[in-house]
Amino acid sequence: MHEALIKYFESYAVTPFVERDIELIKNIFVPKRFKKRQFFLQEGEVCKYGAFIVKGAMRQYTIDDKGDEHIVQLLIENWWANDRESNMRGTPSRYFIEAWEDTEALLITRDNMYNLIHHSPTVREWTEKLEEIHYIASQKRLNVAISLTARQRYYELEKTYPEFLQRFPQHIIASYLGISKDTLSRIRQQATKR
Repeated sequence: MHEALIKYFESYAVTPFVERDIELIKNIFVPKRFKKRQFFLQEGEVCKYGAFIVKGAMRQYTIDDKGDEHIVQLLIENWWANDRESNMRGTPSRYFIEAWEDTEALLITRDNMYNLIHHSPTVREWTEKLEEIHYIASQKRLNVAISLTARQRYYELEKTYPEFLQRFPQHIIASYLGISKDTLSRIRQQATKR
């Protein structure tokens, strides 16, 4: 499992890993398997780990006072599952993060990640690049959510993350887009006629 993570880090960095970095990664990232519907994090818990998804899929969501789920993030291979606020500040999470498929992940604590960033130029370069990518993606997701129609949001998702449409059921996609299942069904029917 560690090979996928090493390859992932190196894909974002100019500086190659040295053997010491690879050994450190293998020692501090702990393999963990999650069964489908098993929680990585539940609301009210402090997020103690970041999880690099090697295989599988997860979803991050909240539940409102009416019991409705609101998908914040869908996560697949080579993505990170984490509640950054809870992890960095040690505060209770407002999110649930759940395996949607049987999932294999590598877990790391916040302190171990900081140690790795401090000791590895490759990981430091990855961190800088990932911050940039994350910021741009968050800004884009917010803009899409507040400025596009339901149909446009669906088409944007279809263009940007087509694998989501294959791996997550319609009710999850609808929640992620902030629309009803019926609206999504109509949009998908219209999309097949394009």
